[in-house]
Amino acid sequence: MYADRTNHLKEEGAYAVLAKAQALEASGREIIHFEIGQPDFETFSNISLAGMRAIANGRTRYTPPAGTPAFRQAIAMDASARRGIEIAPNQVVVSPGGKPNIFFPTLALVNPGDEVIYPNPGFPTYEAMIGVAGGVPVPVPLVEENDFSFDLDVFDKLINEKTKLIIINSPSNPTGGIIPKADLEHIAAAAKKYDAWVLSDEIYARIVYDGMEDAPSIYALSGMDERTIIMDGFSKTYAMTGWRLGYGIMPKELAERVGLLLTHSVGSTAEFAQYAGLEAITGDQEQVTKVVAEYERRRNVIVDGLNSLNGISCQKPQGAFYVFPNIKATGKTSDEFANWVLEEAGVALLPGTSFGKYGEGYLRLSYANSIENIEKAIEKLRVLLG
Repeated sequence: MYADRTNHLKEEGAYAVLAKAQALEASGREIIHFEIGQPDFETFSNISLAGMRAIANGRTRYTPPAGTPAFRQAIAMDASARRGIEIAPNQVVVSPGGKPNIFFPTLALVNPGDEVIYPNPGFPTYEAMIGVAGGVPVPVPLVEENDFSFDLDVFDKLINEKTKLIIINSPSNPTGGIIPKADLEHIAAAAKKYDAWVLSDEIYARIVYDGMEDAPSIYALSGMDERTIIMDGFSKTYAMTGWRLGYGIMPKELAERVGLLLTHSVGSTAEFAQYAGLEAITGDQEQVTKVVAEYERRRNVIVDGLNSLNGISCQKPQGAFYVFPNIKATGKTSDEFANWVLEEAGVALLPGTSFGKYGEGYLRLSYANSIENIEKAIEKLRVLLG
């Protein structure tokens, strides 16, 4: 009855756990939420005011599918400055949220039977969109021993003449790992050798710690601008999840094709949201600095707390707002552990297998939560683990 292209799709694990957690809350239980990757800060006031002014001024109409010229120009200037590269406005495609600039470039590049390399554990949308495009998903494990960067030995064995696209995510959801420049250079050399494209998910590029300014981008490496798509957006850095505002950066010819896919699907991104985004990247960035510093404080607290628990070890992530602790010493599977702590301790988190088979033995916790709640959850887990 239904088209085969949707048969592989399934609900994201975060929403399933959230539903269970909310059912427990409805029964009167106190639940501490670490399952959703959503900033707990309000959208910065200058951004919200810009959006409201835009609505008051009638900025509620259609725009060109790829975005307003002023907004695309501002994104190009900001991205050029931050990544040390030269980007033209006609290489920018604005979208309602970041996912269209993962999904549509994949549709524009991947034919049925083409192979697509992607990180595992990784954002579930990668595998979902590969299947919709008719591509062959080829997972590469992210290994703890390599700070959750690509396992390059496995990568070298998997890439071949059939590889059309390589997806990378740095900083990573779910691990918080950052791909070092040397590894990016290795991936870039392989992409050139096999004439493959690279889709670089850089939505967390500004949420980095320990004195780092931005995570390194593969786009900035020599010769990679002609075969790389950057996906970025406003949800994480500016706490704008509900505004649905993202963008892609790619070669002009591909941008035109992605613009056509936008034309025939969503039409365009909300005009007032683009005005809010314009304020986000051209306005004062002090609030971003403060928020990242607060995330770093929370990271330190949750990592120290998890490492103090029996059977758990946790690397200190370099970016994003997730930890990916190892629970293999507990003797429980990821699913067993996640269900156990939700039911018994009221702590909602995700099993690593929500992000692929190589996530077994791990959990993902989002520390977009208060230090008070982090400390409370650690003590609940301490009681449970003994």
